[in-house]
Amino acid sequence: MSQDDAIKKLVQQYQYYQPQEMLAKVRKRNQQLTIGIPKETNQDEFRVAMRPEAVRLLVANGHEVVIETGAGEKCKYTDHEYSDAGAQIKYSSKEVFQSEIVLKVAPPTLKELEEMQGRKTLISTLHLATITPEYLHAINRKKITAIAYEMLEDKEGGLPVVRSMSEIAGSTVMLIAAEYLSSANEGQGIILGGITGVAPTNVVVLGSGTVGEYAARTALGLGASVKVFDSSVPMLRRIKYNLLQPHLSTSIFDLGTLKSALEEADVVVGAIRPENGRTPSVVTEEMVSRMKPNSIIIDVSIDYGGCIETSETTSHHNPIYKKYDVIHYCVPNIPSRVARTATNALSNIFAPLLLRAGELGSIEEMIYADMGFAKGVYSYQGGLTNQHLSKKFNMRFKDISLIAAAKQGL
Repeated sequence: MSQDDAIKKLVQQYQYYQPQEMLAKVRKRNQQLTIGIPKETNQDEFRVAMRPEAVRLLVANGHEVVIETGAGEKCKYTDHEYSDAGAQIKYSSKEVFQSEIVLKVAPPTLKELEEMQGRKTLISTLHLATITPEYLHAINRKKITAIAYEMLEDKEGGLPVVRSMSEIAGSTVMLIAAEYLSSANEGQGIILGGITGVAPTNVVVLGSGTVGEYAARTALGLGASVKVFDSSVPMLRRIKYNLLQPHLSTSIFDLGTLKSALEEADVVVGAIRPENGRTPSVVTEEMVSRMKPNSIIIDVSIDYGGCIETSETTSHHNPIYKKYDVIHYCVPNIPSRVARTATNALSNIFAPLLLRAGELGSIEEMIYADMGFAKGVYSYQGGLTNQHLSKKFNMRFKDISLIAAAKQGL
């Protein structure tokens, strides 16, 4: 044996006996998800959780989508469109509710929850202002992992669904106002905006969040004169900077200034952000009684109790009433009025989330990997994980971040 051959043999022997790295345990990825989309039963809910194009994307990535017949009818999507996109059309809600993941817009009823299998996932709205202990007990009894999409956070800490629906609501309120100011609807008979030689419409917006900003933006675009009120000077400064319009003025909630603005207003938009699940009332009944006859109040905050003392919940089928000769429009869930646009916006958020969950292996892995997504979880495998609900109903609470940290450490 030559010297070179001997060296090669020694090197081979050394490599053979050298300790090898232990293979790391890897999570199962690209798992097929089964997603059920039931038909909404709430008469005022016209949206569906996902449009056909988003279904096509999920199916193309190996996932199964089951949709109840007629689910998209109210926003003008047909069963044929969903079927062409690869969805399985089912003729009973029970079949859809037995999917691994149930994706809804409105919260399911107690009857619908009974149709769900145990230890599955529900993604829907929560409606903190109207939730009941019976609803939470029904979810926990079945050990359902329940996720409220209005509490989901993005990487910047924003609320993508809330932001998207607020943009729609803020833009839509001005279309509603224009409708009820018209003579055809026994309003003041004025145009929302302004034309040459005629004084512009006066619009008062209460709140400078996303709804308030988009309401003000739309009103200004039509030529109206807009005054925005808020309790936060930084928020008022932000809206002033974002809109940069000469016909926009801002004010804190100064009682005298607010009273004066309401007496001159043709349109008042309530867009106050909720505090601890409910919005504070900032306009009294006495203030409303001094407003112009046939002026209009649109209380978008009615979803969380309303910010105007005279506000009472109405519906899309019976949207208005008059009090002190002032038209009140207090319909919760204004985005449902433009259901197709709202459905497209929801799809743009849900489709990427579900695709990522499939890549990670499951919704459970998604909760562990993404704390913004985890913040939407209010019940996890039989235990309440939302502290606000825990305090409200005196129920036991588990911190989802601690559960996720413990699972990751295993």
